[in-house]
Amino acid sequence: MINVFYDSYRILFLVYSDGAFLKQAMSDVFIEEKNRAHTTKICYGVLDRDIEFEYVFSKLCDKRPKQAVRIILKIAMYSIKYLKTAPYAVVDVAVELIKKLGKGGTSGFVNAFLRKYSSYKMAEPADETQRLSVKYSYPIFAVKRLCSDYGRETAEKIMGADSEMTTVRFNSSVNGEEYLENKRWIYEKTPFFNTFFVKGFKRDSDFDKGIYTFQSIGSVAICDMVGNGNALLDACAAPGGKSVNLADKFDTVTSFELHEHRVELIKDYARRMNKINITAVCKDSSIYDEEYSEKFDAVLCDVPCSGYGVIKDNPDIKLRRTEGDVEKISETQLKILETCSRYVKKGGYLYYSTCSVFKSENESVCLEFLRKHADFTECETEPKLNHLKMKAGVSFLPDLSFGAGFYFCKFKKSEK
Repeated sequence: MINVFYDSYRILFLVYSDGAFLKQAMSDVFIEEKNRAHTTKICYGVLDRDIEFEYVFSKLCDKRPKQAVRIILKIAMYSIKYLKTAPYAVVDVAVELIKKLGKGGTSGFVNAFLRKYSSYKMAEPADETQRLSVKYSYPIFAVKRLCSDYGRETAEKIMGADSEMTTVRFNSSVNGEEYLENKRWIYEKTPFFNTFFVKGFKRDSDFDKGIYTFQSIGSVAICDMVGNGNALLDACAAPGGKSVNLADKFDTVTSFELHEHRVELIKDYARRMNKINITAVCKDSSIYDEEYSEKFDAVLCDVPCSGYGVIKDNPDIKLRRTEGDVEKISETQLKILETCSRYVKKGGYLYYSTCSVFKSENESVCLEFLRKHADFTECETEPKLNHLKMKAGVSFLPDLSFGAGFYFCKFKKSEK
């Protein structure tokens, strides 16, 4: 177990101390392959429950432990409470690891804290907002926004949703169901073509051959609601999942991406999946370029967002996003939508999507766009996932839509 704790510590140290993104940190740190699943679960779980663990520190410690000790304690706390590992074993390993890290002077504190924690019955905060924050390990500002947007009952369902299903989408030339049956994988059909939930699916060489890819159910659903045609612009395209998916529905796909290194991700993705009709371009989608004026039958603006619809897959978001960030993001979102609307041909379609559940990033942006742009009207959509109809567009919530939290709105440009 000490190797699992040590690998988890090194990854989480990069996240907490260096500000690294979790997925990048997991890529940068060598992990024992036989323990990868266990290590991954701990790292995701610790970040997901960070607010709860910090609250426990405030109740059980006279002084907040230093960073390295906090990380070890959080790994141990998660193992005891959520993985149901025997407390005595966790305590022994945590003490051994803290000594291995050259912090033996704190071993007595670590031992005493974890023994106390193993029998600790946490009392909920009296304040309702703080209670929900600790219970679901969500930042205060996010709790307030969700309760304001949806009411407390729905907000709790959103925060409490927990889905770990792996979504596998097969290339259009492959019979995905036959493939899974031949490999004896346990799977469940989704409402979407060649896309399945597969229990415990492990990537192998067929991934590199372009036989299948991994794409979130929300991302697949967005692509399903986009029509087909000649020319598509995917305005914020990296890492390229939607561009690759939609390459089967359009003759040509142009993929904009702000950062050059992420443009390469799109190109690599397209090559792997053998989609030769995708052109990736390094471009800021918020800045108008006359070259692309009214050039596309359809434009998809899957804009940068807070990511609060995909928290389970990106729990480090809880450490980074602030209320101020969300407010600034909505300004950028509207700017991208307005700029890219000028690239739509007369009679063409404009699509707006996010992986957020906050109204300020979703329907508020679209309502403001419609208020300012009389040449666009909202179109009705018929999603295949359970959803909420909003004043503009539709919202998909994690508790309704297989763990996916996202938003989608479709507009049509006037023929005149």
